Amino acid sequence: MEEKLQYDAHPKDAAGSGARVNGLVLGLIAGLVATIVVDLIMVGFLLFSGKPADAGFAIIGDTAAGFFSLFGVDVAGGVLPGLVWHYLIGLAFGVIFVAAVTRFDALRLTSMKKGVGLGILYTEVMSIPMLVQVPIFLKQTASDTSELLVFFLIMHAIWGLLLGVIVSYSLRSGKATWQG
Repeated sequence: MEEKLQYDAHPKDAAGSGARVNGLVLGLIAGLVATIVVDLIMVGFLLFSGKPADAGFAIIGDTAAGFFSLFGVDVAGGVLPGLVWHYLIGLAFGVIFVAAVTRFDALRLTSMKKGVGLGILYTEVMSIPMLVQVPIFLKQTASDTSELLVFFLIMHAIWGLLLGVIVSYSLRSGKATWQG
């Protein structure tokens, strides 16, 4: 039997209560924590597999550079830009998730199970457009592509799980704050 969260995640008076600021902060924190944890897992896995620890960031940076080149924008690729893009996207996705679950009644996190499920679903759906760009811009073989996409989907599922847990727990803990 799943535990029901006892709160109303939809702020009653968002304009004057600071609920939007609280939501922004919660989204930033949840996105940051989930990104840090997933990055630690990724780096550990890559090292264990005998690959460079920063390979994931290089892929992100090179893919972003390829994407922007479509629009005639020259953006550097590589590890450092990949790291920056990864964290900016993690922060943005955290904020968007919190905005969605606190603004739309159908997405209200009424249980931890729903928070985790929505976190994973949201993350996978939002990341697929970015993930399919990797083999296009990096010109990978089918075998390399399938291995990489499986790895990315698993890592993003972990990220979504963490996001759902952090946001569900924080909304439940901050009931009085969220109700304005």
